[in-house]
Amino acid sequence: MKGGMNRRVFLGTGLAVAAQITIAGTKSSARVLGANERIRVAVAGLNGRGGVHVSEFARLPNVEIAYLVDPDRRTYRKHLSALSSKNLPAPKTETDIRRVLDDKSVQVVSIATPNHWHSLMTIWACQAGKDVYVEKPCSHNIYEGRKAVEAAKKYGRIVQHGTQSRSSQSWLDLLALVQSGRYGKLLVSRGLCYKPRGSIGVKPPSPPPAEVDFDLWLGPAPEQPHHANLVHYNWHWFWDFGNGDIGNQGVHQMDIARWLIPGAAWPDWVISFGGRLGYRDQGETPNTQIAVMGYGPVLLIFEVRGLKTSPYYGQGIGNVLHFEEGVVAGGKFYPKGQGEGEPITKVTSSIRRKGGGIFQNFIECVRSRRADDLHAPIEEGHISSGLCHLANISYRLGQEEPFDPKRQVIPGNEFASETLQRVAEHLAQNGIKLEGTTWKVGRKLEFDGKLEQFRKDAEANALLTRKYRPPFVVPDKV
Repeated sequence: MKGGMNRRVFLGTGLAVAAQITIAGTKSSARVLGANERIRVAVAGLNGRGGVHVSEFARLPNVEIAYLVDPDRRTYRKHLSALSSKNLPAPKTETDIRRVLDDKSVQVVSIATPNHWHSLMTIWACQAGKDVYVEKPCSHNIYEGRKAVEAAKKYGRIVQHGTQSRSSQSWLDLLALVQSGRYGKLLVSRGLCYKPRGSIGVKPPSPPPAEVDFDLWLGPAPEQPHHANLVHYNWHWFWDFGNGDIGNQGVHQMDIARWLIPGAAWPDWVISFGGRLGYRDQGETPNTQIAVMGYGPVLLIFEVRGLKTSPYYGQGIGNVLHFEEGVVAGGKFYPKGQGEGEPITKVTSSIRRKGGGIFQNFIECVRSRRADDLHAPIEEGHISSGLCHLANISYRLGQEEPFDPKRQVIPGNEFASETLQRVAEHLAQNGIKLEGTTWKVGRKLEFDGKLEQFRKDAEANALLTRKYRPPFVVPDKV
């Protein structure tokens, strides 16, 4: 369900009554701030990555953690203790971000919630005149990611995406090497997410912990019973909340893979294969997945492996580039893809990163109001997150078929065929008999990047968005 309902609600007697009011940023909220002026931050989402947000902002001069926000009240204590041990002011604690957005003294909202909250919270914060740091992926689907981009632009907000590799000089220099043509034309930009993930078992419905406001935790997602595989981490493996490992760890490497294809934004087409192989559990997303995307003459290939695996050119979680003359991975060049590798030719990018990391860059841009200086602006985050969503849409529309290692993923393409052959070896090494094993063979989808729509596929286009649960609705117009 989409509509104009926004964040301004009356919170009383356990009900949320939507009011048709939007609070936009004022001119004063967008003024340039001096280095000695204090910036007050609300960190939303305190389990896992949220702890990094707290520690990173706490180390920056003249930045104060003003609020800790999470529907699970159990998450506050460790952060309050850590800040106290550093003699830093104790932030307020709050379960509902909407109450924090009404505090005009807060300039920044930093979002480390589950994925299904990322875009809506970004939009609400922009409407309230706050700048935003939002974790990867910035969206749960492509529609809401675009609305977050629109909100940042409409309200003149600084919005940084949590793909921190964008602050790395080494990746910029590698992009310069690609552009130099030193090893010939780039043929494939490959991302790898080889991260062992064991079975999560099956957890029956149960009452949520007393300290958890489960309705707030659900937010935009469909109403459903609580079970212990949701709060906190394993929500990643359920479609209502997460995007699988391609949209979890993988979005970092997906972002790099796209970045290293000069000028790449959206692909012309996508196809994905995979399954939840090696065990049976409650998870819904694939633990084994291949995604192939077409960028003219260059392929972007992404691999997810959740079972035990050997590295590829020394990389487990990383990126590999295939050129006409050989392979670049881990700072080494492998002529014709062979041998032990040699140091890569050094090429230096004209763009320089001065250090300090992605959080410092964000705060500097909050002070200067120069969105162009962001290392990972929301537009780039939206596209890289969107590639993960494209792959998952192809996968979800796929058909269960017998695993065939000789299948022509892309007819005549050696890289796609080699990828599938290696998956077969990987599964066999994990004791999975290929005979009798099935996995999903995704639908090949053509994509119009200008419209952010699939071509002539209504079923695929329906998966670009979701039905939102009032009052947690991503609006058509931000």
